[in-house]
Amino acid sequence: MEDFEEIATSETVWRFEKDFLTSNWTCIWGRGCKGIGETENTENGHGCCSVGAELDGEDEALNLSANAAFVPTSLFQFHEEAALGGVFRDEKRNATRVVEGACIFLNRPGFEGGAGCALHLAAQHFEESPIDWKPSVCWQLPIKVDWELGEGNTEIATVRRWSRKDWGDDGDPMAWCCTEGPEAYVGDKRVIDSLSGELTAIVGEAVMVTLRQRLR
Repeated sequence: MEDFEEIATSETVWRFEKDFLTSNWTCIWGRGCKGIGETENTENGHGCCSVGAELDGEDEALNLSANAAFVPTSLFQFHEEAALGGVFRDEKRNATRVVEGACIFLNRPGFEGGAGCALHLAAQHFEESPIDWKPSVCWQLPIKVDWELGEGNTEIATVRRWSRKDWGDDGDPMAWCCTEGPEAYVGDKRVIDSLSGELTAIVGEAVMVTLRQRLR
C-alpha cells in the first residue's frame, strides 16, 4: 500500500510518495542503465532518450528552440542535423526529433564534447540550471505529477515515481524501467535531497520546506 504525505496550500493539495522520496534512487545512466528499448542495452547510452522528449505546449517549444540555438557546437554532436532539419519531430513542434535511434540532443558515448544531453552540458557550460534548458519531462524524470480536480477550486497534485504504465503503449515492450526493480536504488542520498532542485521547481520553496520537515 503506497503511503503519501499530504501538504495543503490555498490552491493545491500536494500528495507525496514517501517511500520514493526517502529512497536512495539515483540515475544510473552510463553506469548500467539498460535503456527503454525492447532489448536491454547498457552500451549505446540511449537511456530514456530513445523516444525523444514530449513537450508541454508552445511556450516550452519556443524555449527549447531558443536554447538550442545557444548550445556550443562543440557540445552538440548532432548540431549539423539540427541546422539542416531542425530539432522538432514534425511541424507540430510537440516533441524532439529522433536521430539515429535517440533524441537529437543526446550525445553518444565517445563524443569528444561529452556524452549525455547537449542541453544539460550547455547549461553547465554557462553555469546555469539544466532545469531552465531542458524540456520539463526530461528534468523532472523520474518524478511524475498527476493532477486532478479537488473540492472547490483546489487541485490535487500527486508527486510520485514514474512507472512502466506511464509510458502508455510504449511501456509494454520496454525491457526495463529504472524505478521498478533494485538496480537504480544505489544512491548515497535520499531522493528528497538528491533531487531537491527539481522538487522545489515543481512544488515551490514553501512546500518544499514543509516536506523536508515532515520527512526528516
